[in-house]
Amino acid sequence: MSYYIYILTNKRNGTLYIGVTNNLERRIYEHIHKIIPGFTEKYDISQLVYFEETIDVNAALTREKQLKKWSRKWKLELIEKSNPQWKDLSCQWYDPGSPLSRG
Repeated sequence: MSYYIYILTNKRNGTLYIGVTNNLERRIYEHIHKIIPGFTEKYDISQLVYFEETIDVNAALTREKQLKKWSRKWKLELIEKSNPQWKDLSCQWYDPGSPLSRG
């Protein structure tokens, strides 16, 4: 089984959210459709700009805690190293006509 550490935002250089999940597509869907009330719903955070994958749940949880402690500058550098355009990495996952789409 894979585990994912991910970073979401609401816009380039916007508010950041760091999470961990064992099903990245499902979790992003939940963020997009505001299924779970909380921080990401309040600030309209649903754009996936960074993620890492591991098969070790403990490594995933440790990495999530590590990233949450990082300075904002380090987090931005991490995102821009692999995604300099801040593209939503999940937007191609869903067919526009699919119930999973952002529409």
